[in-house]
Amino acid sequence: MSPFAPSLPLHVGAAAASLQGKNFKGRKTSTCLRSAAVPTNMAAIASNNTLPKLAPLEAILFDIDGTLCDSDPIHFCAFRDLLQQVGFNNGVPITEEFYSANISGGHNDDLARALFPDLDHDKAMKFMDDKEAFFRKLAPEQLKAVDGLHDLCRWIDAHKLKRAAVTNAPRSNAELMLSLLGLTDFFPVLVIGSECDRAKPFPDPYLKALELIDASPDHTFIFEDSASGIRAGVAANVPVVGLTTRNPEKVLNDAGASLLIKDFQDPKLLAILDELKPAVAVEQV
Repeated sequence: MSPFAPSLPLHVGAAAASLQGKNFKGRKTSTCLRSAAVPTNMAAIASNNTLPKLAPLEAILFDIDGTLCDSDPIHFCAFRDLLQQVGFNNGVPITEEFYSANISGGHNDDLARALFPDLDHDKAMKFMDDKEAFFRKLAPEQLKAVDGLHDLCRWIDAHKLKRAAVTNAPRSNAELMLSLLGLTDFFPVLVIGSECDRAKPFPDPYLKALELIDASPDHTFIFEDSASGIRAGVAANVPVVGLTTRNPEKVLNDAGASLLIKDFQDPKLLAILDELKPAVAVEQV
């Protein structure tokens, strides 16, 4: 059992309760999810030589889930327990492999249609709302920053780089995570996928972030951890640094990542930042 599993029984909302007893036997859920979450012809393989060409660096855009923090174990726990309660897959719990391949990085509207294609969409979205509420209940005790994050944020501050947080998470989740990480004031702009015309893996959220912070894609890069997010960045013509927080390296490479790093302390990242030659650091008092 996941270390994030709750010790008390969960409360499932009205929509989730209405799903009790649904028969999902024989459904090819994996194929359905992949086709719903990722549009075709969006991925492109980026060159490893792309990043140095961004000099002088002007801005950095960040995904939140799995990028600023390792939140996937919490999301997995919430999905696993609530899906089991509503009888998904005949009550057999989903695995971490299933979650990583089919759910991680997906937009809730797409996931609701993919998980429950035969259910009224409003009821399916109520299930997703219940799942997000459960995530917010668990997050304060479980959420941790990716190693090196706060050192990187201080470096960004010192070099006066522009920045924005760009996520498919609901606004309530995103604001909670930034608050728990102590980064609410660090990001002047927070872009939510569902508040754009199209969420990731379409480029709209990243294009909106560039516009709001007045940054050029020619001098900006993105931190992402999912194939969906990397495809969004590539489609926005912005190089993407992929974090191997949870997803396999091949998946991130195939999505078009220009560089893969373990965390924000990775020597490969530190070397690139030095090469990008951002503005001279301000003096620290």
